[in-house]
Amino acid sequence: MSKWIRKGDKVVVIAGNSKGKSGEVLFRKDDRVIIQDVNMRKKHLRKTQEAPNGRIIEMEMPLHISNVCLCDKEGNPLNVRSRKNKEGERELVYGKAGTDVVYRSVRKV
Repeated sequence: MSKWIRKGDKVVVIAGNSKGKSGEVLFRKDDRVIIQDVNMRKKHLRKTQEAPNGRIIEMEMPLHISNVCLCDKEGNPLNVRSRKNKEGERELVYGKAGTDVVYRSVRKV
């Protein structure tokens, strides 16, 4: 689910032109995320004293959060859910081979 995604998580794109690419979330604001080396676009910069001829840079553009999904280290999408552990803290878990694997803890923001 998209509400669990936060900065630093590894995600995979599940829809759009960058479908199948994975990377780390660099920035999240509301319903948009910027992912490292995903959805790259060229930006033309005007002439300045530092760059007299202008220049073209490549930068990551935001994606809608509904187009990304949390993934494991290999880049496979995960279905995560929330549960409470023995200490009463909430954590995100996903099922693998019949057992629950802890993805990370859920902190209150």
